[in-house]
Amino acid sequence: MNMNSINIGAVVYDPKVTVIWGIIADFFKQQGLRVNCVFYPDYKAQVDGLFDGEIDIAWNSPLAWVDSYIRSQGSCLNGSMRDTDRDRNTCLIVRKNSGIQHISALKNKVIGFGALDSPQARLIPINFLHNQGLVFGQDYLEKRYDIGVGLHGDHIGGELDAVKALMAGEVDAAFTLDLNWQAWLKDGTVDGTQLTCLAATPLFDHCIFVGRPDFPVEQFTYWNEVLHRMDYSNPDHKAMMDMEGLKCWVEGRTSGFAQLQQACQYLNFFDAPVK
Repeated sequence: MNMNSINIGAVVYDPKVTVIWGIIADFFKQQGLRVNCVFYPDYKAQVDGLFDGEIDIAWNSPLAWVDSYIRSQGSCLNGSMRDTDRDRNTCLIVRKNSGIQHISALKNKVIGFGALDSPQARLIPINFLHNQGLVFGQDYLEKRYDIGVGLHGDHIGGELDAVKALMAGEVDAAFTLDLNWQAWLKDGTVDGTQLTCLAATPLFDHCIFVGRPDFPVEQFTYWNEVLHRMDYSNPDHKAMMDMEGLKCWVEGRTSGFAQLQQACQYLNFFDAPVK
């Protein structure tokens, strides 16, 4: 299929991002499709770039997807995800000796959250607590660890600081993504004899490619088809996929963003973000 080059947006949360996208661009070139990578300092700038026509497709965080969905009134194009973006959840961590055995026992306690705009470590957890009967701003004290605001807590953010504060006795509970919790237990970053997962949120999804509403659907579909040709068994592809945390690209879905949409509505996040 012949088409003009496609501009893809990515947020530089780490220097490796430019390396990852250099490999992806080379792969697409080998497939006969030119991809130009446009880098942004944060997700707001990237979503702005998408709707200003600077880029055709954005590699969006969950919150950037919600932002895009709202701005486009649901007409943005939804593309692929990583296999690891599906069916994630956030763990509610407490100290084993705290005596906290039920979520209701967190009333009037101090709870540690990740960054202001972290879907996994703040927004979804606050909505989760609300659904369990704990009212935000009333039934518990929020202690936020605002690391990487603008990056949507997408890359640990303040989660580790919140968990360390829990170990130090500075908060009574903390939230962290399941993958982080499992990794930190495995490598000894957190003490599994001291901390335990009291509860977990329902499953949700993470990052997704989003196309601007006026981008030709045929081109968007073809771009996703080419992306899915990446093969983890190919050493060249594997290097990039390991850095980006996946073994295969899968079809994107938006049902996994429902909790985050509810959280944004509950907190009026896009109308009046918390300062």
